[in-house]
Amino acid sequence: MDRFDERILRELKSNGRLSNVELAERIGLSPSATLRRVQELERSGIIKGYRAVLDPGKMGIGFIAYVTIGLSSHGKRSQLDFEQRLQTAKEVTECHNITGNSEYLLRVETSNLSAYKRFHSDVLGEIPQVIAISTLVVMETPKDER
Repeated sequence: MDRFDERILRELKSNGRLSNVELAERIGLSPSATLRRVQELERSGIIKGYRAVLDPGKMGIGFIAYVTIGLSSHGKRSQLDFEQRLQTAKEVTECHNITGNSEYLLRVETSNLSAYKRFHSDVLGEIPQVIAISTLVVMETPKDER
């Protein structure tokens, strides 16, 4: 990684739809050299992919919460079982294994509070190893660089 790679990453993070020619102009390299560098960043796994940033409200998402989960057992089997149960939960957009008082931090997106209540009881409440659920409701998002 050198300063050109860092600039490529910064530009693509800001706008992943830049054309190769425009990216080359912004970082000060030729289009062919820029393309080789981008392809190497992709091949090495530094660039894992490209995605669209969606407006949750326009997608019917009116309720976003971060949910901490405590498990009854800290064993690997318990964690794997919990993670497996979440794979089909479309409401869970992020799942992080964390340290501290809880084992997991989830980002949950639903249409409204009633839909979240159903998810809370019908999904999280039905996972045997879950012993604690704490919900932090997102009221506003002044910065989001995901």
